[in-house]
Amino acid sequence: MSEADTRPGPLNGLLVADFSRVLAGPYCTMLLADLGADVIKVESPAGDDTRGWVPPSRDGVATYYLAINRNKRSVVLDLKDTADRAAAAELARRADIMVQNFKPGGLARYALDYDSVRAANPGVIYASITGFGTTGGAHLPGYDLMAQAVSGLMSLTGEADGPPQRAGISVIDVMTGLHTAIAILAALHHRGATGEGQHVESTLLGSALSGMVNQTSAYVAGGVVPFRMGNSHPSLTPYEPLPTADGELIVTAGNDRQFRRLCEVIGAAYLADDPRFATTGARTANRQELRPLLAGLMVARPSAEWFGLLIAAGVPCGPINTVEGGVEFARDVGLRPVATAGTGPDTVPTIRHPVDFSATPPRYPLPPPALDQHGDQIRAWLGGPPGPPPWHAPAGRDGTADSTPQEGTSP
Repeated sequence: MSEADTRPGPLNGLLVADFSRVLAGPYCTMLLADLGADVIKVESPAGDDTRGWVPPSRDGVATYYLAINRNKRSVVLDLKDTADRAAAAELARRADIMVQNFKPGGLARYALDYDSVRAANPGVIYASITGFGTTGGAHLPGYDLMAQAVSGLMSLTGEADGPPQRAGISVIDVMTGLHTAIAILAALHHRGATGEGQHVESTLLGSALSGMVNQTSAYVAGGVVPFRMGNSHPSLTPYEPLPTADGELIVTAGNDRQFRRLCEVIGAAYLADDPRFATTGARTANRQELRPLLAGLMVARPSAEWFGLLIAAGVPCGPINTVEGGVEFARDVGLRPVATAGTGPDTVPTIRHPVDFSATPPRYPLPPPALDQHGDQIRAWLGGPPGPPPWHAPAGRDGTADSTPQEGTSP
């Protein structure tokens, strides 16, 4: 699909008032913006914290901020200022969706909490993101690393004889952003059927416990407390890196058929018939005996050679890449991982939206905005008569719209 495709996205015509900052909220709203929603990013005079999270940077702007803020317009509103607070309230009144991740109760002082916004805008979908909820955990700051620690995720990450480790990314923030986007879309569907808006609430801790899937299930359904196993899997063997002549290769034989094919390729078909290794459960129970047998055979060839042979035989495996290698691998398999946000001289390379749509593809008309880049235009619109924003083209009689950025609005 061409990046210049001008067909409107599936969320075209929806206005999102984005009062969130840092990662979970902005990631959620960027996904909505990619799909055509009109996202107005409300920032304090200091701006989103991630603008200053460097290194690395691109043209003086933190790449962290650039990663999660394309396709948005920025306006600075100081909620301690009477006029700016009125503008914020008007934006919330006009919005289809409001997303915020203030501390629990933090927006009530500005009459921007759910009850206040709903009173003026009954159909609003109001999404709140907190770290640990609004009751017993309301006083706890909502940071990804805290959630990784208290949820148990860190206890699962790292070598068995080493200390707990954080994941290499803020994985819980990302999961929470995804969960919040799903909740918003579900609430929009409900509103379409009933006309009713609603309040959806997500938490870092709730997303972490849900996202740990089999590990949290091991405890709540099986009474087992999982523990760190390095790169091994608690229920599958082999499902880990194995040494080769020039490094390591991930090998994931997820069932008995795949294990047999692995054994055939490495010249050890007899292992698949050994009672100790013939079934998934047996292999897992006898992993300490199996691993050195596989490793002793895998070191005979380099990783790239094994990769070609095993993939051809239907055995899932893959190289352990750097991030650079991961992006290039995606290119090699045809995924086109990089999308250019914006037009003209002020474009920014970003990672493409992860989902393809046959009829309503994601688009990237706006690069991540500078602080208050669209402030004058947004404040003028909010101070004027009701109606769609001036940069938004109204839908035609057939329900379609020209969602190409209007002249002067694209940075």
